[in-house]
Amino acid sequence: MTLARALPNDATGWWIFLGTFALYAAARWFFAWRQARREGDEHPVRAAFAEEDDPRPAVTGGFRSYRQFFGFVGSAVVVVLVAGLTDGRLRVALLWSLVPVLVAALAYLDFRQARKARSRAL
Repeated sequence: MTLARALPNDATGWWIFLGTFALYAAARWFFAWRQARREGDEHPVRAAFAEEDDPRPAVTGGFRSYRQFFGFVGSAVVVVLVAGLTDGRLRVALLWSLVPVLVAALAYLDFRQARKARSRAL
């Protein structure tokens, strides 16, 4: 049980966690900005920051669709497999390249789900 940890013990681990959340927020904002710009909004930045999710409760636990759920689970499985089956520089290189892509993909799934909910409400 020496490898099991709940939270990082050093500042680098915390910065990685915070960076992951910041990357998710930036990707979600970028997708909203791009959509507002594509729709011809006069102020796409304001529209991106004013974006709100559907306040209705989710059907699948904390996820709004099965795609989101399976995307999250699949991403977690990929990260665990890479972390468990690799070592050293290869592990670092794979995690530093895969995790940002997976986080951006999850942000895109969330954005698409929110966009569908808004279009149904109109």
